[in-house]
Amino acid sequence: MSGRGLRTGLMDALREAVRTGRLAPGTRLPSSRSLAVDLGVARNTVADAYTGLVAEGWLTARQGSGTHVAQRAAGRPAAARRAVPAAAPRHGARRTPAYSLMPGAPDLASFPRAEWLKAARRALTAAPHEAFGYGDPRGRVELRTAVAEYLARARGVRATPDRVVICSGFAHGLGLMAKVLRERRVREVAVESYGLDVHRNLLTDAGLRTPALGFDGLGSRTGELGEPGELRGVGAVLLTAAHQFPIGVALHPDRRAAAVDWARGTGGLILEDDYDGEFRYDRQPVGALQGLDPERVVYLGTASKSLAPGLRLGWMVLPQELVEEVTEAKGPVDWVSSAPDQLTLAEFIGSGAYDRHVRSMRLRYRRRRDQLVAALAERAPDVRVTGIAAGLHAVLELPAGTEPSVVQAAAWQGLALYGVDSFRHPSVERDRDALVIGYGTPPDSAWAGALDALCRALP
Repeated sequence: MSGRGLRTGLMDALREAVRTGRLAPGTRLPSSRSLAVDLGVARNTVADAYTGLVAEGWLTARQGSGTHVAQRAAGRPAAARRAVPAAAPRHGARRTPAYSLMPGAPDLASFPRAEWLKAARRALTAAPHEAFGYGDPRGRVELRTAVAEYLARARGVRATPDRVVICSGFAHGLGLMAKVLRERRVREVAVESYGLDVHRNLLTDAGLRTPALGFDGLGSRTGELGEPGELRGVGAVLLTAAHQFPIGVALHPDRRAAAVDWARGTGGLILEDDYDGEFRYDRQPVGALQGLDPERVVYLGTASKSLAPGLRLGWMVLPQELVEEVTEAKGPVDWVSSAPDQLTLAEFIGSGAYDRHVRSMRLRYRRRRDQLVAALAERAPDVRVTGIAAGLHAVLELPAGTEPSVVQAAAWQGLALYGVDSFRHPSVERDRDALVIGYGTPPDSAWAGALDALCRALP
């Protein structure tokens, strides 16, 4: 498409966003340079589109203050826009929001393309011919070795390559474990009071019950495991020990010990979801629970937060007794994980590029977190921010009973986000109102606009 066609298409899209209310009056647009980078077009294309829309009255531009949606831009009146309820984000909105603060994803614009390409070239140049055939179901030995060395160094995991199985992400690994647990005649896997329903569903789809652990300021009440009552018959427990998702606390050391003691005493298993353990800001990262007992803890990690979910690469570090069972559950050959991608990640880790990328992103996300906290302190001082010692999301505590209305107000501002109730286990009574804000998600060009929309939506 020519530059003229791109300019016309961009102008049409921006007009429609203003007309339908996705871009509210007063919204600050990204700079022409930032938006051009995000869209992969020439800066002049964006600048010309902005100039045309300013001339038409859709936008306003003033030297030094950027480009904003005009206060009188054509579109439905505010009252009319609010009369149309937005679809709940967890069920899929009918229109694309202008901004997203959904948790669970990194800043995809920061994927290290150049370094990844260099690693791919080196890996493919050195790859043996057999690497392009049907591979070992455990995954390429190069990646299993690199992962074992990295986890031992960075997360305190006690791992050897023969205990590592490569999978296509956490959900795939959890699905394999659900199959193995059923074959071992386990019927119940305890889960945390707040967590992702997709993970609970993977377990229930395998025929496993998922009773909930109690939860408080010290994390999941692991002392309840094996006690008389709902949790007496569980054979495994799923924990986000380093940084509970979504509440954001680290599991207290006494509760870590209680979980391991339960597993040792009953022969149970701990499934450790270490989804963002590398991103801690106030001190050294909290080490993996697996280090306390590698024979009772199944460690599951992934490149989804550190690099990108689209890579579909994850890993399991297994107790010795489970290696053969999980390998059989995965299949006779590696059907799911691309060998070239595995070799590339192995090279990326081995060259030191992975460590450099994680350090860079840790600084980047910390700045994002600090900017979020500062904006809330200035514009919504009554909102308490918690869960910010680590990870890619924060929890914003709200007055009782206000969560649904704030989520709806955010939708009116063109902002997609989740309330904490979206993550509550169905058997747990509602005990808090809060937002779970994913500050890693927006590209730089949308970050300021997302913050503005969030602050406008808060009570």
